[in-house]
Amino acid sequence: MLAVDTGVVEEWLSEFKTLPETSISSYATSLKNKTALISSLYRVIQEPQSELLEPVCHQLFEFYRSGDEELLRFTLQFLPELMWCYLAVSVSRDLQSSGCIEALLLGVYNLEIIDKEGQSKVLSFTIPSLSKPSIYHEPSSIGSMALTEGALSQHGLSRVVYSGPHPQREMLTAQNRFEVLTFLLRCYNSALSYMPAMSLQSLCQICSRICVCGYPRQQVRKYKGVNSRIPVSSEFMVQMLTGIYFSFYNGEWDLARKAMEDVLYRAQLELYPEPLLVANAIKASLPQGAMISSREGTRCIQFEITPTSSRISRNAVTSMSIRGHRWKRHEQPENGNDATELGNFIIPEISVTSVAGERTGNGEKSRALAENDVQHLQGVQETATDPRTDSKSMPEIRRQKSVRKMMEDGINSSGRVQF
Repeated sequence: MLAVDTGVVEEWLSEFKTLPETSISSYATSLKNKTALISSLYRVIQEPQSELLEPVCHQLFEFYRSGDEELLRFTLQFLPELMWCYLAVSVSRDLQSSGCIEALLLGVYNLEIIDKEGQSKVLSFTIPSLSKPSIYHEPSSIGSMALTEGALSQHGLSRVVYSGPHPQREMLTAQNRFEVLTFLLRCYNSALSYMPAMSLQSLCQICSRICVCGYPRQQVRKYKGVNSRIPVSSEFMVQMLTGIYFSFYNGEWDLARKAMEDVLYRAQLELYPEPLLVANAIKASLPQGAMISSREGTRCIQFEITPTSSRISRNAVTSMSIRGHRWKRHEQPENGNDATELGNFIIPEISVTSVAGERTGNGEKSRALAENDVQHLQGVQETATDPRTDSKSMPEIRRQKSVRKMMEDGINSSGRVQF
């Protein structure tokens, strides 16, 4: 390590000790912009024999338990590098040189498994249902989902997965090592959006190293230092893929692609189904030749937005379709009447109503009206006879006879016939 790095780290160690509590918040905000300090701290962690490693680990733990979010994230960004250093030393069985790193990892783990009141945390994760739309998918695009009794009973139900409570650990052993490291990597992934580019680069690099060390692919990657195989668990590899997938679209496309290929390579050798499923899903979803890079390291995806299928069917009943149906229904009788009037005489509708008026004696007036109406209807019947309306003539004649009979009998002597 260079003398410049040593001076920067020593200044950082002494600066925080003399810092008043009122200035901690502004100090924490300014730390993320000190790239020279962050690079020097990485070099200290990568040298297990460095004299500054123990005070640096102690300082990082003080940051983590201070309660300030910025200081907590500052410690989290070194977590992948700390895990790699611990695993590399544990494989070489020189555990004495990794004592301070192990203490830092255990301290962060024991702080994360309890809440502010000292009770064990139980983390819950809600698994989304594919039957409901989200920003990632539309149920209609998946295909026809059979409406079986089992599918209907599960509709609207959300599945919740719980993690915890986790036991406290006093030391890392071969049995609990990856249980602790998996939990720590999950804590790191929960703050991925706050991690700087240097931390994402470290994550991708240590994922590749962990997966290929001790295997023939190490010669292809030209990794030096550790030649022994590092055992990993399936859950730990899934958490690695979570961080790698985030790195793809946040400026580290090349490193993330290399890391994903190495994780998939190791998952195939170990026959782990969970990382195989996640890695292949990520690989299948990646755009082919659609990435554009800039000098700043930011990348974007080029894609075309396809029009979504109409949610309203053409045969759906809407207000406009109802109006059109009404217009058609009203237009049809009018057109039929026009055609009938050309060849036939329209028989007016006759209604008999009771009217409150003068009563005529012996129904003479109503009888006179009835006789006139009968003569008029007889004339109508004669003029309405037409070969084109023979099929309709019988109902018309019956109706006329019934009206004529009613008028001849003088029903409701006070009635009046209206045309």
